[in-house]
Amino acid sequence: MNDAAQSIVKGMLLVALLAGPAAFFLYGGADWLSLEHLQANREQLLAYTEAHFWTLFLAWGLLYTVATALSIPAGSVLSLAAGFLFGRWLGTVLVIVASSLGAVAVFAAARYLFADSARHKLERNPAAAKILAGFGRDAVNYLLFLRLVPLFPFWLVNLVPAFTPVSLGTYAWTTVVGIVPGCFVYANLGRSLGEIDSLAGLLSAPVLLSLSLLGVLALLPALARRRGSAGLTKG
Repeated sequence: MNDAAQSIVKGMLLVALLAGPAAFFLYGGADWLSLEHLQANREQLLAYTEAHFWTLFLAWGLLYTVATALSIPAGSVLSLAAGFLFGRWLGTVLVIVASSLGAVAVFAAARYLFADSARHKLERNPAAAKILAGFGRDAVNYLLFLRLVPLFPFWLVNLVPAFTPVSLGTYAWTTVVGIVPGCFVYANLGRSLGEIDSLAGLLSAPVLLSLSLLGVLALLPALARRRGSAGLTKG
């Protein structure tokens, strides 16, 4: 692909990434993909699901994938709805597959558009260069930590690794593995959709603690390697 064609492709991709979220908010997407709207229409959605199960299943998966790829903040509602409409197990599978595909898409797009220039700038900064080197060395542990600990916005974790040396393959499989617990929790909560008052504080303290501990466990090998390297250096 020549430079002119690459510029056109990059321009179209950038427009899609910017216009998608803008259109979502401009045309009331935040109201449509809200907990209140979902609860108000749950009977109709259940009836449609019963009549057209696999059609809605695939359509919901496509909607989830596109929303993730465009960094639209609707993952929590879409995950709850998946569990509510398709059951905790199928709902979990749908959320894992759709969110992983969307995450890989936004990672690939961000790397294609910005990674080279961003990495060159970061490498000129000694502190940032050190972080990049550490991420490249312990990418699996860092990525699993970021995915498992539910304190980091999903869209941010999708984007940031694109500016590091992590490979697409490593990013993809750690995304799938790292989001499994959270996807199950949300899909399972979706079975009690009518009893949820708000998305704020949806995850209980024990659940948050459990996910955070899993994230810390994923990070321990990298910390151990760092301490070992420091010990060898001092020795």
